[in-house]
Amino acid sequence: MKKTRFLVVALLAVCLVLIMGYPAFAAKTIKIGVIGPMNYSQGKGHWDGATMAAEEINAKGGVQVGNQKMKIELIKADSNEHINITDATNAMERLLTRDKADFVVGGFRTEAVLPMQDIAMDYKKIFIGCGAATKSICDKVGKDYNRYKYWFRGTPFNEAYLVKTNFLHLQFVAEILKKELGIDKVKVAIVAEKKAWTEGMVAAANFNIPKMGMEVVGVWRPSDMATDVTGELSAIQRTDAHIIFTIFSASVGVTFAKQAGELKIPAVMVGINVEAQKDGFWKATEGMGNYVLTMNTYARGVRINHLTDSFVEGYLKRFGEVPTYTADTYTAIKYGLVPAIEKAGTLDADKIVAVLEKMEYDVPAGRIKYNADHDTIWGPGYLTSLGVQWQNGELKAVWPNGWEGIAYTGMAPYQIPPWMKEKYKK
Repeated sequence: MKKTRFLVVALLAVCLVLIMGYPAFAAKTIKIGVIGPMNYSQGKGHWDGATMAAEEINAKGGVQVGNQKMKIELIKADSNEHINITDATNAMERLLTRDKADFVVGGFRTEAVLPMQDIAMDYKKIFIGCGAATKSICDKVGKDYNRYKYWFRGTPFNEAYLVKTNFLHLQFVAEILKKELGIDKVKVAIVAEKKAWTEGMVAAANFNIPKMGMEVVGVWRPSDMATDVTGELSAIQRTDAHIIFTIFSASVGVTFAKQAGELKIPAVMVGINVEAQKDGFWKATEGMGNYVLTMNTYARGVRINHLTDSFVEGYLKRFGEVPTYTADTYTAIKYGLVPAIEKAGTLDADKIVAVLEKMEYDVPAGRIKYNADHDTIWGPGYLTSLGVQWQNGELKAVWPNGWEGIAYTGMAPYQIPPWMKEKYKK
């Protein structure tokens, strides 16, 4: 009897060792780490988008991995990357060592994503970036494929395409100003937060805006967390700029728009202002952000394709706001990672990478296809983004209808601020 008990205990011990030693054998869930600045809107978007994807997938029974169904388990990791890069790297280390994440989505600030990327590559974990636009992050894949092949950019498209899209917005607005206000040569002030991701965009703007028939009157580089930009605004006003070309991803976007609205600077804002992409922007600027135009991914009532409505409306119902681009962790998980896992039939990263590289698929913001550097393709038929403008408390999409034959439903005409009309209207 004692011998039988001993054999049973020994057998159980061996099984426990096997289970602990072979995670794929023991796995009941797929662990996806969601990393971002969770105390800021960008991190909230990361988490909410991933949450919505996981809920939808789990509600249908989970992910089919070979001959078994596996549920998704999300692990939240606060990178605090707005404040401290070390916090970001520590958060990534914890995700992969303590929390045993199988995959990672998220990341926002380039300065943090670069070291986080290296950590994920050390552990050969697929990391789908959902925030940083710097092209060099993807360039690493082409330069050292065997090491960096586990990295993919989910959103946004890279800085080169961002600035190209913004130039299209700039030209779009400049033509309206010329026609409606009789301005012969449009003057442009460039204002970009002082961060790595904006460097290439500032250089490109300085080089290309004059080629577009406009004059650059100066460049201003406030802190991404600036709480007072009246000095910059006063200097811009003295240049008689007609357009302020903004490149903002953080809270300076609220400060700049609010103070410009208070001063009624007779210039329109065009470019990137991530804070202006959010429903809370109107309240944060106390309505002074009216007429600000920013690049955005989604807008109420705008249908890019057959997936847009259900995602935007579902997100609004679930979280009470229109999704910002960092909420495309939803897209990264639901339309990218999970179908790749199911097609590969395994959680083996190398096999999933091979599948992802060949995939081309619709997402709520357009269509995704990866190039050789695992960067997303930009342009008609793929990802284009929207140009959206605040109009009396509502965020309206005003671009790209008419460009390259694109016709999204739910668009609106661009509006010029009345105080600018008053100054320039003949």
